[in-house]
Amino acid sequence: MAIRLDVACRDAINAHGRETYPNECCGAMYGADGHVTAVIALANTTEEGPRRRFRVSDRDYMAVEKKAREMGAALLGFYHSHPDHPARPSQYDLDHALPNMSYVIVSVTAGAPGDLRSWVLRDDRSQFDEEPVEE
Repeated sequence: MAIRLDVACRDAINAHGRETYPNECCGAMYGADGHVTAVIALANTTEEGPRRRFRVSDRDYMAVEKKAREMGAALLGFYHSHPDHPARPSQYDLDHALPNMSYVIVSVTAGAPGDLRSWVLRDDRSQFDEEPVEE
């Protein structure tokens, strides 16, 4: 399966990565049937250093679920940036991922967004598989 990002959503993800560099950004993705039609930036609440990690708090997760219901949309997943690292999931990403979600990662090098890729967690939680990104 593939994830489809509206151009405005891709642009918003890239802009968020550029604005928060050298820290990681994160946000929620909304839509239906794998088609992302809206993204909302979230606060990075990690206590491990926002340069290398992102964390969505339990309160923020509940808020994004509520927002999805209000929008009449589904929470399709989350996006985040990897400053000066490839757009590939880390072990930390694997350890904190939720099933049935897409995880879009944008690589931001020297403040410039680059490679943008999407990943889904395997059912056995052993690793991510890449999913195609369409516009």
